[in-house]
Amino acid sequence: AFPGGSITGAPKVRAVEIIGELEPTVRGPYCGALFYHGFDGTFDSNLLIRTFIQSKGWRQFPVGGGIVSDSQPEAEYDETLHKAAGLLSALKV
Repeated sequence: AFPGGSITGAPKVRAVEIIGELEPTVRGPYCGALFYHGFDGTFDSNLLIRTFIQSKGWRQFPVGGGIVSDSQPEAEYDETLHKAAGLLSALKV
């Protein structure tokens, strides 16, 4: 089931409940899955962790970091900025 365990943490069910309690907005497709069926008949999928989303006049590309017991808040924040930098550069923002 999605979001993937590498995104939520463990135990998964409780981790997803906590995410729902702590995050002020829903994630939408972020951390979900995209499946597609190729013209050659193959299927493939991907977790949506580095994904630009656009709809009805708004755009977003969520970024995040994996928080563990020895995480340093400043380093985690810097990591999210680093993850966003590539797309910001491509968009010339």
